[in-house]
Amino acid sequence: MQKRTLLSGQKLQITIKRLCHQLIENHIDFNNTVLIGIQPRGTFFADRVHQELSEILKSSAIKKGHLDITFFRDDFRRKDGLVTASSNTIDFIIEGKQVILIDDVLWTGRTIRAAMDALLAYGRPESVELMVLIDRRFSRHLPIEANYIGMQVDSVDSQKVKVSWKENEGEDKVILLSEKQ
Repeated sequence: MQKRTLLSGQKLQITIKRLCHQLIENHIDFNNTVLIGIQPRGTFFADRVHQELSEILKSSAIKKGHLDITFFRDDFRRKDGLVTASSNTIDFIIEGKQVILIDDVLWTGRTIRAAMDALLAYGRPESVELMVLIDRRFSRHLPIEANYIGMQVDSVDSQKVKVSWKENEGEDKVILLSEKQ
């Protein structure tokens, strides 16, 4: 496997800060806006975005939740063995709110479609926007596009984008994995 580092350390932090400033431009005070991280990998990114926004705006009132999409995926019955869901941590109603769905990598669009289905269990949002750290833009199976993008990556299906978070793997890093030719 060949590895190429796309983002790491300070560059990743700068990217998160830039995305937060883009959110602030569009949502100003976040009174009617909520952040929802998609389980499992989007939650680390959502937590970082929430932390950065709270520091920039000097507010602890920004609502954030984590959404499990396990049983809304179109492929969950295809997996071997029992599927185990994570818990949702959304302690607020999203009815009439502006929702920002947050995930680490946008690839085929299927995860986002499942998240939008799962989201409706918490009410009907006024609007839904998508924030992703990495957009693998030439691999869509569904017509889904992110509103806030940390980095666009042109990759083929045989390549893999791996996002590591300090909270989970001990370091902040985004790498592109390719099979050796």
